[in-house]
Amino acid sequence: MTRAALPRLDDLRISRATRVLMRADFNVPLRDGAVADDLRITTVLPTLEWLRDQKASVVACGHLGRPKGKVDPQFSMAPVAARLGELLGVEVQLGPPEVVGPKVHPLAANVRPGEVLLLENLRFDPGETENDPAFATNLCELADAYVNDAFGASHRAHASIVGPPRLLPSAGGRLLFREVDMLSRLLDGAGRPFVAVLGGAKVSDKLGVIDALLERCDTILVGGAMMFTFLLAEGHSVGDSLVEPDMVGECERLLATGRVRVPVDVVIARDIADDADTKIVGAGRVPDRWKGLDIGPESAALFSDEIAQAQTVLWNGPMGVFEVRPFAAGTRTVAEAVAACNGFTVVGGGDSAAAVRQFGLADEVDHVSTGGGASLELIEQGDLPGLEALRESTTRRH
Repeated sequence: MTRAALPRLDDLRISRATRVLMRADFNVPLRDGAVADDLRITTVLPTLEWLRDQKASVVACGHLGRPKGKVDPQFSMAPVAARLGELLGVEVQLGPPEVVGPKVHPLAANVRPGEVLLLENLRFDPGETENDPAFATNLCELADAYVNDAFGASHRAHASIVGPPRLLPSAGGRLLFREVDMLSRLLDGAGRPFVAVLGGAKVSDKLGVIDALLERCDTILVGGAMMFTFLLAEGHSVGDSLVEPDMVGECERLLATGRVRVPVDVVIARDIADDADTKIVGAGRVPDRWKGLDIGPESAALFSDEIAQAQTVLWNGPMGVFEVRPFAAGTRTVAEAVAACNGFTVVGGGDSAAAVRQFGLADEVDHVSTGGGASLELIEQGDLPGLEALRESTTRRH
């Protein structure tokens, strides 16, 4: 993967007269109208602070949820603006529901050096997800330069990601570069043994990345609901566990490599509840009307031993329904093993990133990615649409 060609912040000539359109990944979880986890906000602060130090006028933008091209108050960026303002110690003005257009232009024009305007949810306009050139042009009319610090959204060819680099002097932000640099260590000369731990619901969602990892990894440890499709491929009884029957053939192919390992025991229950009646059974002995919801203690210990011996570890996806107490032990054990590993450790975003933060272990991992889907696509494809757009941009001095 070509990384040197990505334009950096220092390549932009920023002055007091410069308005910068900054794309961030503000797709944060909300609870009771407030930001419940501000990781994706705090991680872009270094870029924002740098721009403010240069006396740039910042027009920040991002998306939240899936409003499907329509204004929907439940997906308003208001909670993000409030939290961002608290973190920066300044008032962050929120734009109107019309993301671009005549109501927004005067606001962007009046942003003073060091101030921040946050546009409303980009996905309130259908042009964002449709990659409409006109929408991208309207965004670019608000600014003189563009910075992409939205690594977690850079795997999508959306208007705010791939459009501005064609129209404005552009650069990647601090977070984007850190993500690319850290994840690239998994692609280029990773220390061996290289162990990947994969969880999540569906084999189909991760088939491509499993194939890509098999070219680089020594061992892939499989947990989460997708382990039951692998167990089904081995001819085991999986009860009412979630499976993808049409993926059995692919699982057989992957198991035949001898480098994909599945649990030997699982935690089962009839219901997903805090007071569920649970049992630990052999991985292939899930009875009818019971479902597997976590890896068992023996499997967790075996996975931990593999992780402890690794020089490189990638973990993406929980081992079970860790949000519910009876099914959290497997994920916690794996999280603790990754945190204790002396090798280079990466948690690939999504639910596994939430897990290490929930267990208070994020600071013990070398890198916790802010982009689950983006991190996996970078590993699988070696590039992302947002990175490609930046590389192809001609950084104009101003």
